[in-house]
Amino acid sequence: MAVHEHPHQGSGLRPSSPRGNRAAASDSGPGAAEEAAPADALPSREAPLVVGVDGSEPSLRAADWAADEAALRGVPLRVVYASLWERYEGTALAAEHKPFEEVRAEDIVAVGLRRVLRRHPDLDVSAEILAEEPEYALAREGRDASALVLGTRGRSDFVEMLLGSVSLAVAAYADCPVVVLRGCHDNQVGAAPARRVVVGVGDTGKGSAALRFAVEEARLRRAPLDAVRAWRCPAHESVDHPLLAGEPARLHEEQAVKALGEALEDVPADVDLRRRTVEGPARHVLLDASRDAGLLVVGARRDKGRFGLQLGRVAHGVLHHAACPVAVVPEPA
Repeated sequence: MAVHEHPHQGSGLRPSSPRGNRAAASDSGPGAAEEAAPADALPSREAPLVVGVDGSEPSLRAADWAADEAALRGVPLRVVYASLWERYEGTALAAEHKPFEEVRAEDIVAVGLRRVLRRHPDLDVSAEILAEEPEYALAREGRDASALVLGTRGRSDFVEMLLGSVSLAVAAYADCPVVVLRGCHDNQVGAAPARRVVVGVGDTGKGSAALRFAVEEARLRRAPLDAVRAWRCPAHESVDHPLLAGEPARLHEEQAVKALGEALEDVPADVDLRRRTVEGPARHVLLDASRDAGLLVVGARRDKGRFGLQLGRVAHGVLHHAACPVAVVPEPA
């Protein structure tokens, strides 16, 4: 694997009680969130950060991370618990046992709130309990959020799953950046020394929403920003090709360097920017870069005319295997 680095060339709550069970009327699926704000614009920096909790340890670690991130951004934090328990059990049984379910839901939210406020006592925090599928609820909450933060998996018994189905669905459909906490991190956003932010630079150019998000994160954390572009020399290209003159790899690398430079033209000069072009599949290159990073940022194309998970192979792969938290940022198709 060839790796080349290029230098930067100038360029409170005071905890409020949960608002009770707000039943959802949406049956249009997580993709319904796609009808909200356009995917080419990042949400306002003043918008709240949302973290999904379900009582599992991964979700509580996500709450820790989200509290640090909200404090760093200076925005409110919303702790959200969603469950479809009432629908699964039927309205009669739900009504009969509703006090027990409310206690369980409120306990889950209360634990999350306590952890958040223990880390940041002055943080503006609110909580929500929603009686609907988590993936639908969280995707909708993301319409008005600066970002969504989730654990890798919930309380499922399928421990062999690399990523929980809820986190995967939300990352594929949400209108805002979704951060999934992967890796053996320390649950701290601003740990010192600040660990680098890595962003995968594809073919979206300098208008990339993922790049803008990564620049903002690096500046907030005062951390280096590693901009990585993977390149490959197709196997079918032989040294006999008249335009390659025996140097196919070099020409592909030069194209990658040029594309990376163009994408980074508008990065502010105060960002500690490090450019790297790496030979190999993009997924493998980014997984390798995640090993000692504080955050890995990737873009995910959103095509409103297409059904199914809209992540792409690279985003899907790093969500399952990265060694650090992963931010998936929607990009227009």
